[in-house]
Amino acid sequence: MQPELTEQLLKYLENHEKIDTLDLVPIFNEDHQKIVGALKSILATDSDLINSEQTSRKTWELTDEGKFVIENGSHEASVYYAVPADGIPQSELMKSSSNAKVGFSKAMSHGWIFVDKSVNPPLVKRKIDSIDDIVKQQLIKLSSGTKNDIPDNVKNEFKKRKLLQEVVTKSFILTKGPEFSTSLKKLETDLTVEMLATGLWKDLKFKAYNFDALGAPPERGQLHPLMKVRTEFRQIFLEMGFSEMPTNNYVESSFWNFDALFQPQQHPARDAHDTFFVSHPAKSHKFPTEYLERVKTVHSQGGYGSQGYGYDWKLEEAQKNLLRTHTTAVSARMLYKLANQPGGFKPAKYFSIDKVFRNETLDATHLAEFHQVEGVVADVGLTLGDLIGTLYEFFKKLGITELEFKPAYNPYTEPSMEIFCFHPGLNKWIEVGNSGVFRPEMLLPMGIPEEVNIIAWGLSLERPTMIKYGLNNIRDLVGPKVDLKMVQDGPICRLNR
Repeated sequence: MQPELTEQLLKYLENHEKIDTLDLVPIFNEDHQKIVGALKSILATDSDLINSEQTSRKTWELTDEGKFVIENGSHEASVYYAVPADGIPQSELMKSSSNAKVGFSKAMSHGWIFVDKSVNPPLVKRKIDSIDDIVKQQLIKLSSGTKNDIPDNVKNEFKKRKLLQEVVTKSFILTKGPEFSTSLKKLETDLTVEMLATGLWKDLKFKAYNFDALGAPPERGQLHPLMKVRTEFRQIFLEMGFSEMPTNNYVESSFWNFDALFQPQQHPARDAHDTFFVSHPAKSHKFPTEYLERVKTVHSQGGYGSQGYGYDWKLEEAQKNLLRTHTTAVSARMLYKLANQPGGFKPAKYFSIDKVFRNETLDATHLAEFHQVEGVVADVGLTLGDLIGTLYEFFKKLGITELEFKPAYNPYTEPSMEIFCFHPGLNKWIEVGNSGVFRPEMLLPMGIPEEVNIIAWGLSLERPTMIKYGLNNIRDLVGPKVDLKMVQDGPICRLNR
């Protein structure tokens, strides 16, 4: 097959000044990659036969999701049609399709539907009597080849929604070379004794040798910048006398993730819009019974000097499984174990560095999956001053000296502080972590002695890494668009300590 295709290509070029390999696909009735393979075979045999210059063409193609929209309508139209005349609860509407969340947001922004809060429970109702599914209509035009009247901003919007993708096809522009011929002669690669003895070598053409070729570089593993900075963080904690906590349970129960931290069951963080809940297994069943009852009491009735939240605490809510939203859930388990270890409480310093998951909107400084660095110190009589001093010392070892603290609210710490540092790349102060002194309502039910205070702080691994490596967008560090060359060429992480 290959010799025939190379001959076809040379004969066709004989009668044409310039051709594009993509234009040869319908002429030769062959796959473009096969034509490119024939071209490379010619160039490998004799690079003077043909001149080739690489070019590219951009086209728009529908994604699988775009094809789904053409067949079934846009996500916002599907949500609109799923709303009956007398309205529907939002929770029920979200079950109407797998894309209901996106469709609901778009339908609301178009003014097609609204949430009637005058009734209890609130109902989603139609705001207009009929709609035109413009998204579906425009995708049909694009799929049929009518592309000129679709604005570029609309195409780019469809691209962001993953309904459309831009396909770049590379090809080659071919012209005749200085020694063009329609016949392909095989170049000799070896000079034999017979050629020298008979003088045949004078009439033969030899393949050029590349004496400067270095050969294929050896493959090797590369450490991601996150892992380099993580190693430095871990070394700092160990130098400061901390012990590492086990963090291998990505799936956590709501009890340890929320309830044990004195976070009420009606807190917004427990909403599916902020937390990834697990459907299988949906619930956990093994809890320390006496401790669970103390947590239930302090939530619903108060205790330990607190009036609690005064609501009907439900076990089924605490049993729900989720992807942990913070490694403080790991700290809660460790502190309970510390309080109930043989021999009683002993001062301790713990740290952890691992992944957490939140249903975040992605932007330059936020991801739905990221690493949390957490430090916990438990001892008698610790104060807010100890926390601030520890934070300054910790960040100084990271090479970060410009710090600011802002009062904050956390259900499980009081007082609480947000930690900010100056990012020279973004030229602004960015939040790098949170901190505080754990509340008695959290610690005393565990069995921690009353005279013991526990200070803690948490920060993301990604943001300090961005500062260290001069990255302004977190999506350049983690995600599908990361340049692997950056990973390969990234320098060794050395923090200014």
